[in-house]
Amino acid sequence: MGWLAATDADVVCLQETRAEADQLPEGVIAPEGWHVVLAPALAKGRAGVAVYSRREPDEVRVGFGHAEFEESGRYVEVDLGEVTVASLYLPSGEVGTERQLEKERFLEAFLPYLAKRRVQVEERGRELVVCGDWNIAHTEADLRNWRGNRKNSGFLPEERAWLSRVFDEAGYVDVVRSLHPDQEGPYTWWSYRGRAFDNDTGWRIDLHVATPGLAGRAVSARVERAEDRAGRWSDHAPVTVRYRGR
Repeated sequence: MGWLAATDADVVCLQETRAEADQLPEGVIAPEGWHVVLAPALAKGRAGVAVYSRREPDEVRVGFGHAEFEESGRYVEVDLGEVTVASLYLPSGEVGTERQLEKERFLEAFLPYLAKRRVQVEERGRELVVCGDWNIAHTEADLRNWRGNRKNSGFLPEERAWLSRVFDEAGYVDVVRSLHPDQEGPYTWWSYRGRAFDNDTGWRIDLHVATPGLAGRAVSARVERAEDRAGRWSDHAPVTVRYRGR
């Protein structure tokens, strides 16, 4: 909670919360100055997403209308004025297992929803940003050891092609990449194995994916990477983007 107390962000999206509201201490579920929306998974101890916001949400929607994933703790949207902010935890997958099949079903259902939601929000003069763990590295610039991961979940050709469709067909923008088009990374996840963090052998899988109008208002983006291994409190690091108002 030290990071939350120090940040000047207006909205914070969390993934893998893995808890029900009654399992969390007061300082986590109701921190001073924040409104908290928690969307736990029906399966206890799995997944879970949350949104912390300075202002009270105008409306909250859990899930994206697909029965299998409605109570999976993987997607929640909150309306905050003219902007809808979503927290996403896309399944991680594992080649040759049911986990990968689950990921494939999620991708198949989620893309049509994203395309429809963009039309809906823009018709109402609103914007949408989907923040969170997308569990796909889009290009070779998005992970250090791309050659060794071409057959692994998270960098499979079909997964990368799906993410291209989010941008090219559904019309969303990868906000951090738009601000840093020629940079390797910036990575957001490092395995706890070996010296991945020390050597910056990471993946960029935590994204802000926004409608073009909002993406065009992004002025800066940074990954709040810990200074050293001892300072880590997750295998992910926060991705903070600043947007200007209209």
